[in-house]
Amino acid sequence: MNKLEQLKTMTTVVADTGDFEAIAEYQPQDSTTNPSLLYKAAQMPAYRHLVEDAVSFGKDKGANADEHALWTMDKLAVNFGAEILRIVPGRVSTEIDARLSFDTAGTIARAEGLIALYEEIGIDPRQRVLFKIASTWEGIRAAEHLEKQGIHCNLTLLFSFAQAVACAEAGVTLISPFVGRILDWYKDAENVTGYPADEDPGVKSVTEIFNYYKRHGYETIVMGASFRNLDEILELAGCDYLTIAPKLLAELAEAHGTLPRKLDAEAARGMDIPRVSYDEQAFRWSLNEDAMATEKLAEGIRLFAADAHKLEAFTREICKNC
Repeated sequence: MNKLEQLKTMTTVVADTGDFEAIAEYQPQDSTTNPSLLYKAAQMPAYRHLVEDAVSFGKDKGANADEHALWTMDKLAVNFGAEILRIVPGRVSTEIDARLSFDTAGTIARAEGLIALYEEIGIDPRQRVLFKIASTWEGIRAAEHLEKQGIHCNLTLLFSFAQAVACAEAGVTLISPFVGRILDWYKDAENVTGYPADEDPGVKSVTEIFNYYKRHGYETIVMGASFRNLDEILELAGCDYLTIAPKLLAELAEAHGTLPRKLDAEAARGMDIPRVSYDEQAFRWSLNEDAMATEKLAEGIRLFAADAHKLEAFTREICKNC
C-alpha cells in the first residue's frame, strides 16, 4: 500500500478542499471547507451553477443588500456542502462566519439558519454536518449550546492546550489544531528554517492534546489541520482525524514504504498526565500568556473574516449580472 492507503488504516482522512474532483479522486471519509476554499471553488466555471443558485436564493430571501449577501453566503456554503456530501460517506464541515467569533448568540443564530437550509434540501445536519466555529471563549460557549441540541461542531483556529481542554469540557465533537500555522510562528520567532519532524512545534502540540484526551477519556475528536509538509502528517499517523489539502494527498498517494503509527490511544491511557480545568478567567489568562496562540488566533480570525468579505463581494458582483 502507498502511504495514503496506510494512513487510512489508522486515521480518518479528511479532504481540506472545496474542489469536488479532488475529493472524488482521493476518497476521504469527510471533507472540510472554509471561506477561502469556497472563494476559490466558486470562481471555477464548473461550479458556477451553485453560485447562481445561491445568489437567486439570497435575492428572494433578503429584504436589503446586506440581508441578501448573508443569505447568499449561507446558501452557497450549503450548496457546496450538499455537493460534497454526494461524494464523501461521512460529514462535511461548514464554517460559520468568522466575524461572529466573539458573539455567542450570533454564532448560535447563524448555525440555526444553516441547519434550516440543510434541512430544506433533505440533509440531516445532525448526521452529516459539522459546524466550524473559532475556538474563542465565546465560540466554545456557542458550540456547547449547539452540542446539547444534537448539533455537532468543529472548533477551528485552535493553537493552545487551554483551548483544547475548554473544548473537551464543553463536549464539542471535534477540534482542529492548526499544525502548520503553529510551525510558521515558531520559525519566525526563533529565526529557523525548520525542525526535525518529531520536534515540529505543531506536531508536538497535537501530540500533547491527543495524549491528554485519551488519558482522561474525552470523546472529542482530534483532527490535525493546516499542514505545511508531508513529514508533519506522517508524524501524526494514528491521530483520530487529519484534514489534508489535495497537494499533500497526492504526495501521500505517491509515497511508498512502511508508515509506522506515531499516536496510540491505548498507550496514552497509561500515561501520567494530570487533569486540568479552565474557567473563563483561567482560559483567558492562559491564552494571554501564550504569545503564539494569542497571535495566531487573532490573525486567523482576521484572515477568515477577510476571506468572507472577498466571497461576499464576489457574490454581490455576480448578483449585478443576474
